[in-house]
Amino acid sequence: MNKNLGGTLKSSPLLNKYSFNIKGYNPLLISGVNNSFLKLLKEHIGKKIILRGNNIILFTDDTKDKEKLEKFLEIIENKIKKNKYIDEADIIMAMAKSNILKNTDIKIIVTPKRKVYPKTKGQSLYIEAIEKNDIVIGIGPAGTGKTFLAVAMAVKYLMEKKVERIFLTRPAVEAGESLGFLPGTYEEKINPYLAPLYDALFQLLHFDKVKKLMENRIIEIVPLAYMRGRTLSNAFIILDEAQNTTYLQMKMFLTRLGVNSKVVITGDVSQIDLPPGVDSGLVSAEKILKNVEGVKFVYFTKDDVVRHPLVKKLIEAYEKYEQGRNS
Repeated sequence: MNKNLGGTLKSSPLLNKYSFNIKGYNPLLISGVNNSFLKLLKEHIGKKIILRGNNIILFTDDTKDKEKLEKFLEIIENKIKKNKYIDEADIIMAMAKSNILKNTDIKIIVTPKRKVYPKTKGQSLYIEAIEKNDIVIGIGPAGTGKTFLAVAMAVKYLMEKKVERIFLTRPAVEAGESLGFLPGTYEEKINPYLAPLYDALFQLLHFDKVKKLMENRIIEIVPLAYMRGRTLSNAFIILDEAQNTTYLQMKMFLTRLGVNSKVVITGDVSQIDLPPGVDSGLVSAEKILKNVEGVKFVYFTKDDVVRHPLVKKLIEAYEKYEQGRNS
Protein backbone atom coordinates (compact mmCIF):
# COMPACT_ATOMS: atom_id res chain seq x y z
CA MET A 1 0.00 0.00 0.00
CA ASN A 2 1.22 3.53 -0.73
CA LYS A 3 2.31 4.79 2.69
CA ASN A 4 2.27 8.39 1.42
CA LEU A 5 -1.53 8.08 1.32
CA GLY A 6 -1.76 7.11 4.97
CA GLY A 7 -2.16 3.34 4.78
CA THR A 8 -0.16 0.94 6.95
CA LEU A 9 -0.29 -2.83 7.17
CA LYS A 10 -0.16 -4.85 10.32
CA SER A 11 -0.41 -8.61 10.10
CA SER A 12 -0.91 -11.44 12.57
CA PRO A 13 -0.24 -14.59 10.50
CA LEU A 14 -0.72 -16.81 13.55
CA LEU A 15 -4.34 -15.68 13.75
CA ASN A 16 -4.74 -15.46 9.98
CA LYS A 17 -5.78 -11.86 10.59
CA TYR A 18 -4.58 -8.86 8.57
CA SER A 19 -5.41 -5.33 9.66
CA PHE A 20 -5.23 -2.44 7.20
CA ASN A 21 -5.21 0.96 8.93
CA ILE A 22 -6.91 3.77 7.00
CA LYS A 23 -5.61 7.28 7.75
CA GLY A 24 -5.82 9.18 4.49
CA TYR A 25 -9.64 9.19 4.11
CA ASN A 26 -12.89 8.33 5.84
CA PRO A 27 -13.07 4.52 5.99
CA LEU A 28 -16.86 4.71 5.57
CA LEU A 29 -16.16 5.49 1.90
CA ILE A 30 -14.90 1.92 1.60
CA SER A 31 -17.95 0.56 3.41
CA GLY A 32 -20.59 2.22 1.22
CA VAL A 33 -24.24 2.85 2.02
CA ASN A 34 -25.59 0.03 4.20
CA ASN A 35 -22.17 -1.67 3.87
CA SER A 36 -22.89 -2.32 0.18
CA PHE A 37 -19.24 -1.95 -0.90
CA LEU A 38 -17.99 -4.12 1.93
CA LYS A 39 -20.51 -6.80 0.99
CA LEU A 40 -19.16 -6.81 -2.57
CA LEU A 41 -15.64 -7.32 -1.25
CA LYS A 42 -16.76 -10.18 0.98
CA GLU A 43 -18.67 -11.82 -1.85
CA HIS A 44 -15.77 -11.82 -4.29
CA ILE A 45 -12.81 -12.36 -2.02
CA GLY A 46 -14.72 -15.13 -0.29
CA LYS A 47 -13.34 -14.31 3.18
CA LYS A 48 -14.48 -12.51 6.30
CA ILE A 49 -13.85 -8.77 6.16
CA ILE A 50 -14.92 -6.29 8.80
CA LEU A 51 -14.56 -2.54 9.27
CA ARG A 52 -13.66 -1.56 12.81
CA GLY A 53 -12.96 2.11 13.34
CA ASN A 54 -10.16 3.07 10.96
CA ASN A 55 -9.19 -0.54 10.34
CA ILE A 56 -10.26 -2.97 7.66
CA ILE A 57 -9.63 -6.46 9.00
CA LEU A 58 -9.29 -9.52 6.78
CA PHE A 59 -9.38 -13.07 8.12
CA THR A 60 -7.76 -15.56 5.76
CA ASP A 61 -5.28 -18.40 5.58
CA ASP A 62 -4.06 -17.32 2.13
CA THR A 63 -1.50 -14.53 1.88
CA LYS A 64 -2.64 -13.91 -1.71
CA ASP A 65 -5.91 -12.60 -0.29
CA LYS A 66 -3.94 -10.13 1.80
CA GLU A 67 -1.96 -8.99 -1.26
CA LYS A 68 -5.13 -8.55 -3.32
CA LEU A 69 -6.84 -6.49 -0.64
CA GLU A 70 -3.70 -4.42 -0.13
CA LYS A 71 -3.60 -3.65 -3.86
CA PHE A 72 -7.33 -2.87 -3.85
CA LEU A 73 -6.97 -0.37 -1.02
CA GLU A 74 -4.04 1.31 -2.73
CA ILE A 75 -6.11 1.81 -5.89
CA ILE A 76 -9.04 3.16 -3.87
CA GLU A 77 -6.79 5.54 -1.91
CA ASN A 78 -5.43 6.97 -5.15
CA LYS A 79 -8.96 7.33 -6.51
CA ILE A 80 -10.20 9.16 -3.41
CA LYS A 81 -7.14 11.41 -3.34
CA LYS A 82 -7.91 12.42 -6.92
CA ASN A 83 -11.72 12.71 -6.87
CA LYS A 84 -12.59 12.91 -3.13
CA TYR A 85 -15.28 10.25 -3.58
CA ILE A 86 -15.90 6.76 -4.96
CA ASP A 87 -18.93 4.99 -6.32
CA GLU A 88 -19.88 1.36 -6.85
CA ALA A 89 -18.27 1.26 -10.29
CA ASP A 90 -14.97 2.50 -8.79
CA ILE A 91 -15.13 -0.38 -6.31
CA ILE A 92 -15.74 -2.87 -9.13
CA MET A 93 -12.89 -1.44 -11.22
CA ALA A 94 -10.49 -1.59 -8.27
CA MET A 95 -11.56 -5.17 -7.56
CA ALA A 96 -10.90 -6.09 -11.18
CA LYS A 97 -7.43 -4.46 -11.19
CA SER A 98 -6.47 -6.20 -7.94
CA ASN A 99 -7.72 -9.62 -9.13
CA ILE A 100 -10.37 -9.83 -6.42
CA LEU A 101 -13.21 -9.88 -8.91
CA LYS A 102 -14.34 -13.40 -9.76
CA ASN A 103 -15.60 -12.37 -13.17
CA THR A 104 -12.47 -10.85 -14.66
CA ASP A 105 -14.24 -10.20 -17.96
CA ILE A 106 -16.65 -7.69 -16.44
CA LYS A 107 -17.12 -4.61 -18.60
CA ILE A 108 -17.17 -1.11 -17.14
CA ILE A 109 -19.11 1.34 -19.31
CA VAL A 110 -17.74 4.82 -18.74
CA THR A 111 -20.08 7.68 -19.68
CA PRO A 112 -19.69 11.41 -19.00
CA LYS A 113 -22.03 11.38 -16.00
CA ARG A 114 -21.50 7.95 -14.44
CA LYS A 115 -19.86 4.57 -14.77
CA VAL A 116 -22.07 1.55 -15.41
CA TYR A 117 -21.30 -2.12 -15.02
CA PRO A 118 -23.27 -5.36 -15.37
CA LYS A 119 -24.56 -6.65 -12.06
CA THR A 120 -25.70 -10.09 -13.22
CA LYS A 121 -24.47 -12.82 -15.54
CA GLY A 122 -27.28 -12.04 -17.97
CA GLN A 123 -26.26 -8.39 -18.11
CA SER A 124 -22.62 -9.37 -18.75
CA LEU A 125 -23.67 -11.61 -21.65
CA TYR A 126 -25.82 -8.77 -23.00
CA ILE A 127 -22.95 -6.27 -23.07
CA GLU A 128 -20.64 -8.84 -24.62
CA ALA A 129 -23.25 -9.60 -27.29
CA ILE A 130 -23.61 -5.89 -28.12
CA GLU A 131 -19.86 -5.59 -28.59
CA LYS A 132 -19.64 -8.61 -30.88
CA ASN A 133 -22.83 -8.43 -32.98
CA ASP A 134 -24.50 -5.91 -35.29
CA ILE A 135 -27.99 -6.80 -34.09
CA VAL A 136 -28.75 -7.83 -30.50
CA ILE A 137 -32.23 -8.66 -29.25
CA GLY A 138 -32.64 -8.62 -25.48
CA ILE A 139 -35.78 -10.31 -24.18
CA GLY A 140 -36.85 -10.52 -20.57
CA PRO A 141 -38.89 -9.06 -17.72
CA ALA A 142 -38.97 -5.47 -16.52
CA GLY A 143 -36.17 -4.29 -14.26
CA THR A 144 -33.38 -6.32 -15.85
CA GLY A 145 -31.57 -3.29 -17.27
CA LYS A 146 -32.18 -4.06 -20.94
CA THR A 147 -32.90 -0.49 -22.01
CA PHE A 148 -30.55 1.29 -19.64
CA LEU A 149 -27.52 -0.83 -20.56
CA ALA A 150 -28.28 -0.44 -24.26
CA VAL A 151 -28.44 3.35 -23.91
CA ALA A 152 -25.21 3.30 -21.86
CA MET A 153 -23.46 1.36 -24.63
CA ALA A 154 -24.84 3.78 -27.23
CA VAL A 155 -23.44 6.76 -25.29
CA LYS A 156 -20.10 4.98 -24.89
CA TYR A 157 -19.88 4.28 -28.63
CA LEU A 158 -20.75 7.90 -29.42
CA MET A 159 -18.16 9.31 -26.99
CA GLU A 160 -15.53 6.96 -28.41
CA LYS A 161 -16.49 8.07 -31.96
CA LYS A 162 -17.35 4.53 -33.00
CA VAL A 163 -20.66 5.89 -34.26
CA GLU A 164 -21.77 9.36 -35.33
CA ARG A 165 -25.37 9.31 -34.15
CA ILE A 166 -27.75 7.65 -31.70
CA PHE A 167 -31.36 6.81 -32.52
CA LEU A 168 -33.73 5.80 -29.73
CA THR A 169 -37.21 4.68 -30.70
CA ARG A 170 -40.33 3.04 -29.31
CA PRO A 171 -43.65 1.97 -30.79
CA ALA A 172 -46.63 3.97 -29.57
CA VAL A 173 -49.34 1.37 -29.29
CA GLU A 174 -51.96 4.03 -28.67
CA ALA A 175 -50.70 6.23 -31.52
CA GLY A 176 -53.90 5.81 -33.45
CA GLU A 177 -57.24 7.57 -33.14
CA SER A 178 -57.24 7.67 -29.33
CA LEU A 179 -54.38 10.18 -29.38
CA GLY A 180 -56.59 12.62 -31.28
CA PHE A 181 -58.47 13.35 -28.06
CA LEU A 182 -55.31 14.55 -26.33
CA PRO A 183 -54.27 18.22 -26.53
CA GLY A 184 -51.18 19.41 -28.38
CA THR A 185 -49.20 18.42 -31.44
CA TYR A 186 -48.42 14.82 -32.39
CA GLU A 187 -44.95 15.24 -30.86
CA GLU A 188 -46.46 16.47 -27.58
CA LYS A 189 -48.90 13.57 -27.53
CA ILE A 190 -46.20 11.00 -28.19
CA ASN A 191 -43.62 12.29 -25.65
CA PRO A 192 -45.03 10.29 -22.70
CA TYR A 193 -44.27 7.08 -24.63
CA LEU A 194 -40.67 8.17 -25.10
CA ALA A 195 -40.08 9.36 -21.52
CA PRO A 196 -38.22 6.19 -20.38
CA LEU A 197 -35.63 6.76 -23.11
CA TYR A 198 -35.11 10.36 -21.97
CA ASP A 199 -34.80 9.12 -18.38
CA ALA A 200 -32.01 6.69 -19.32
CA LEU A 201 -30.19 9.32 -21.36
CA PHE A 202 -30.25 11.93 -18.59
CA GLN A 203 -28.71 9.43 -16.16
CA LEU A 204 -25.69 9.10 -18.46
CA LEU A 205 -25.21 12.58 -19.91
CA HIS A 206 -25.56 16.03 -18.39
CA PHE A 207 -28.67 17.98 -19.37
CA ASP A 208 -26.82 20.63 -21.41
CA LYS A 209 -24.94 17.93 -23.31
CA VAL A 210 -28.15 16.06 -24.15
CA LYS A 211 -29.82 19.28 -25.26
CA LYS A 212 -26.92 20.19 -27.54
CA LEU A 213 -26.68 16.71 -29.06
CA MET A 214 -30.41 16.66 -29.71
CA GLU A 215 -30.42 20.15 -31.22
CA ASN A 216 -27.69 19.01 -33.62
CA ARG A 217 -29.64 15.80 -34.28
CA ILE A 218 -26.72 13.68 -33.15
CA ILE A 219 -29.19 12.04 -30.76
CA GLU A 220 -32.76 11.50 -31.92
CA ILE A 221 -35.56 10.13 -29.77
CA VAL A 222 -38.50 9.40 -32.03
CA PRO A 223 -41.59 7.19 -32.27
CA LEU A 224 -41.13 4.15 -34.47
CA ALA A 225 -43.38 5.54 -37.21
CA TYR A 226 -40.76 8.25 -37.86
CA MET A 227 -38.16 5.63 -38.87
CA ARG A 228 -39.90 4.69 -42.10
CA GLY A 229 -37.99 5.53 -45.27
CA ARG A 230 -34.67 6.21 -43.53
CA THR A 231 -31.33 4.45 -43.87
CA LEU A 232 -29.33 4.75 -40.67
CA SER A 233 -25.57 4.48 -41.18
CA ASN A 234 -22.75 5.03 -38.67
CA ALA A 235 -25.33 4.91 -35.90
CA PHE A 236 -26.30 3.12 -32.72
CA ILE A 237 -30.01 2.37 -32.93
CA ILE A 238 -32.19 1.16 -30.06
CA LEU A 239 -35.75 -0.11 -30.39
CA ASP A 240 -37.36 -0.34 -26.98
CA GLU A 241 -40.60 -2.12 -26.00
CA ALA A 242 -40.35 -4.14 -29.20
CA GLN A 243 -43.03 -6.58 -28.08
CA ASN A 244 -45.51 -3.86 -29.09
CA THR A 245 -44.34 -3.69 -32.70
CA THR A 246 -46.33 -5.41 -35.39
CA TYR A 247 -44.78 -7.87 -37.81
CA LEU A 248 -44.54 -5.18 -40.52
CA GLN A 249 -43.15 -2.55 -38.13
CA MET A 250 -40.37 -4.88 -37.02
CA LYS A 251 -39.52 -5.72 -40.62
CA MET A 252 -39.50 -2.02 -41.49
CA PHE A 253 -37.26 -1.19 -38.54
CA LEU A 254 -34.71 -3.92 -39.18
CA THR A 255 -34.32 -2.89 -42.81
CA ARG A 256 -33.29 0.64 -41.73
CA LEU A 257 -29.87 -0.75 -40.84
CA GLY A 258 -27.07 1.00 -42.72
CA VAL A 259 -23.32 0.46 -42.88
CA ASN A 260 -21.26 0.62 -39.68
CA SER A 261 -24.39 0.62 -37.52
CA LYS A 262 -25.41 -1.37 -34.49
CA VAL A 263 -28.98 -2.24 -33.51
CA VAL A 264 -30.22 -3.25 -30.06
CA ILE A 265 -33.83 -4.36 -29.67
CA THR A 266 -35.38 -4.82 -26.23
CA GLY A 267 -38.71 -6.23 -25.14
CA ASP A 268 -40.75 -8.34 -22.77
CA VAL A 269 -42.99 -10.89 -24.47
CA SER A 270 -45.09 -11.16 -21.30
CA GLN A 271 -46.24 -7.55 -21.66
CA ILE A 272 -47.68 -7.32 -25.16
CA ASP A 273 -50.24 -4.49 -25.46
CA LEU A 274 -51.24 -5.05 -29.07
CA PRO A 275 -54.92 -5.58 -29.95
CA PRO A 276 -56.15 -9.19 -30.02
CA GLY A 277 -55.25 -10.95 -33.24
CA VAL A 278 -52.25 -8.72 -34.02
CA ASP A 279 -48.97 -10.63 -34.05
CA SER A 280 -46.05 -9.17 -32.09
CA GLY A 281 -43.06 -8.27 -34.26
CA LEU A 282 -40.75 -9.36 -31.45
CA VAL A 283 -42.31 -12.82 -31.21
CA SER A 284 -42.09 -13.16 -34.98
CA ALA A 285 -38.47 -12.04 -34.98
CA GLU A 286 -37.60 -14.80 -32.50
CA LYS A 287 -38.82 -17.37 -34.98
CA ILE A 288 -37.48 -15.77 -38.15
CA LEU A 289 -34.05 -14.53 -37.06
CA LYS A 290 -32.88 -17.16 -34.58
CA ASN A 291 -30.44 -18.72 -37.08
CA VAL A 292 -29.33 -15.55 -38.87
CA GLU A 293 -25.61 -14.90 -38.49
CA GLY A 294 -24.91 -11.49 -36.94
CA VAL A 295 -28.13 -11.52 -34.93
CA LYS A 296 -27.77 -12.47 -31.27
CA PHE A 297 -30.60 -13.16 -28.84
CA VAL A 298 -29.98 -12.60 -25.12
CA TYR A 299 -32.60 -13.83 -22.67
CA PHE A 300 -32.98 -12.29 -19.22
CA THR A 301 -34.72 -13.96 -16.28
CA LYS A 302 -36.05 -12.77 -12.94
CA ASP A 303 -32.55 -13.44 -11.56
CA ASP A 304 -31.34 -10.47 -13.63
CA VAL A 305 -33.77 -8.01 -12.04
CA VAL A 306 -31.78 -5.14 -10.52
CA ARG A 307 -34.60 -2.84 -9.44
CA HIS A 308 -36.19 -2.97 -6.00
CA PRO A 309 -35.86 -6.53 -4.60
CA LEU A 310 -39.64 -6.71 -4.48
CA VAL A 311 -39.81 -6.58 -8.30
CA LYS A 312 -38.36 -10.11 -8.52
CA LYS A 313 -41.00 -11.37 -6.10
CA LEU A 314 -43.75 -9.64 -8.08
CA ILE A 315 -42.59 -11.31 -11.29
CA GLU A 316 -42.53 -14.70 -9.58
CA ALA A 317 -46.04 -14.16 -8.19
CA TYR A 318 -47.44 -13.25 -11.59
CA GLU A 319 -45.67 -16.18 -13.27
CA LYS A 320 -47.16 -18.57 -10.69
CA TYR A 321 -50.65 -17.12 -11.18
CA GLU A 322 -50.46 -17.25 -14.97
CA GLN A 323 -49.18 -20.83 -14.95
CA GLY A 324 -52.10 -21.85 -12.75
CA ARG A 325 -54.59 -20.03 -14.94
CA ASN A 326 -53.27 -21.66 -18.11
CA SER A 327 -53.02 -25.19 -16.72
